[in-house]
Amino acid sequence: MAGHNLRLMLAAAATAVAVVAQPASAAQVTAVTSVKVVKPVSLTKLQDLDFGTLTYSSFTGSRTITISPGGALGCAADIVCSGATTAAGFNLRGTNRMTVLITVSGGSLSNGVDSIPFTPDAPPSITLTSSGMPGTDFYIGGSIDVDPNLVGGVYSGTMTVTADYQ
Repeated sequence: MAGHNLRLMLAAAATAVAVVAQPASAAQVTAVTSVKVVKPVSLTKLQDLDFGTLTYSSFTGSRTITISPGGALGCAADIVCSGATTAAGFNLRGTNRMTVLITVSGGSLSNGVDSIPFTPDAPPSITLTSSGMPGTDFYIGGSIDVDPNLVGGVYSGTMTVTADYQ
């Protein structure tokens, strides 16, 4: 009978250990882990912005000459605008359906003596319609304010175009 009691005690002890070893009601949940990988933004210049040639004899105040991003020239009535004019052109590549913010620095055009204020006209953003080639072309125009006392010559400057994912 002593063997029977010992077996009962061992069985009771094993049950107690099993009960103690059971964790208190644990909670478990899963979470999705993800990452979106995109191609880096690539920006290439296609053509420069050119206001052409301006001819005038005299006027008072200043006059604004514009080129739209679509390439349309706006010339003041007392200034003759001639020559080839173009909006600046760029090609943008990256990941399809991503929105890219476009920022452009303004500034001025200079001939080394005088300067002409320049204000860019660019789209604020571009939504890419393809991944990689052929990319999406876009154009930047702008305006210049011409003063009647400017010294003749070729005026030039630079604009900095930055493209980055939104």
